Amino acid sequence: QVQLEESGGGLVQAGGSLRLSCAASGRTFASHIMAWFRQAPGNEREFVAAISGNGGTSRSSDSVKGRFTISRDNARNTVFLQMNSLKPEDTAVYYCAADETIYSNIHFLPHGLWEYDYWGRGTQVTVSS
Repeated sequence: QVQLEESGGGLVQAGGSLRLSCAASGRTFASHIMAWFRQAPGNEREFVAAISGNGGTSRSSDSVKGRFTISRDNARNTVFLQMNSLKPEDTAVYYCAADETIYSNIHFLPHGLWEYDYWGRGTQVTVSS
């Protein structure tokens, strides 16, 4: 069982930055693919970014590419989302997720909600214009 807890959300002006953190419990953190999703009011939860267990591979959605960076520190069981050049449309609850599946293709990073096994409760990010 893996427990995830997000932190670092808040209110920021457009063009500003925030760094989200997600602390994970358990001894198998380094084997899990980790991801960030977000959900704005009235919208479906959407993929933001994912990173492989060793941190060597990552991917992000087109809407955040070049602005958001996902990283991880396996020694601290923590995954991060550095968000720069924030826009009002980035306003959402941001969720951390973990996928415990071991894929034959080590570079594969899923982006579907159903592919992730564990979820945090989310942290609110609000970007004012």
